[in-house]
Amino acid sequence: MHIEFRHLRTIKAIHDTGGLARAADRLNITQSALSHQIKGIEEQAGVELFVRRSKPLKLSAAGHKLLAAAEEILPRVAALEAEFAGLVSGKAGRLHIAIECHACFEWLFPVLEQFRKAWPEVDVDIRPGLAFDAMSALRREEVDVVISSDPEDLPETDFTPLFDYEPVFVAAAAHPLAAKPFIEAEDFRGETLITYPVDRARLDVFSQLLTPARVEPGTIRQVELTAVILLLVASNRGVAVLPDWVVRQVRYNADYVTRPLTEAGLSRRLYAATRAEDTARPFVAHLMRLARQEAVKLQRG
Repeated sequence: MHIEFRHLRTIKAIHDTGGLARAADRLNITQSALSHQIKGIEEQAGVELFVRRSKPLKLSAAGHKLLAAAEEILPRVAALEAEFAGLVSGKAGRLHIAIECHACFEWLFPVLEQFRKAWPEVDVDIRPGLAFDAMSALRREEVDVVISSDPEDLPETDFTPLFDYEPVFVAAAAHPLAAKPFIEAEDFRGETLITYPVDRARLDVFSQLLTPARVEPGTIRQVELTAVILLLVASNRGVAVLPDWVVRQVRYNADYVTRPLTEAGLSRRLYAATRAEDTARPFVAHLMRLARQEAVKLQRG
């Protein structure tokens, strides 16, 4: 027995409309063609699908079984067609994100809140467990975007600039270093440096300042949450270096001081790494625009 989607649509149309003529109109075929199609289905199945002398036309027991299959299968096929159409048109898809920059959560969540409203058919997720192997995860197609400040020369991978930011020194207002106009590498000797729990090679204070100067702080204390880092700093339990969009909330708080690193200040750039084939997808491009806009708002705030 060979059942096609058109057969399922036919049985559903006849049941819904109660007659061959109306069903033929719905299916946009002639009544003669519809009758021929029904006869072919019945010959294949070896059973009658309709009670012939009933008005309106009624399904037999076998016909009801075929109708049940149609009502289960056709909506699933329609949903699949809509999903594929969305993928082709660029309205639907998947956007799984890995973040190498721990502090990026501070601006990424507002970005994703705007994004989900603009692209409700895109499956969005953050994959924190892949942060330590983010670029490999991108190549394996486990994630679709990697937020990173360390662009690499990788085949078939684009690093699109998002925005520049400044790593900023933060200390309690009563801290001795608060009297300095800017902070140098040597100032960290003997200090308790509070950082996120990531490899030091991915922390700006090390990669851009301390490691090149061969300076080691007195103690390193790792803390997961930005709010807790700031709480400890305000309590004079240590100092920290955070991106400028993070320290905006304490810039005018009397409990803290913020200072540039080095007299000239340090500047870093954040990138969105994507597979080259995905970079121009409409929702990926829109995410990058939203990221830039949100960063500007935070840095000005």
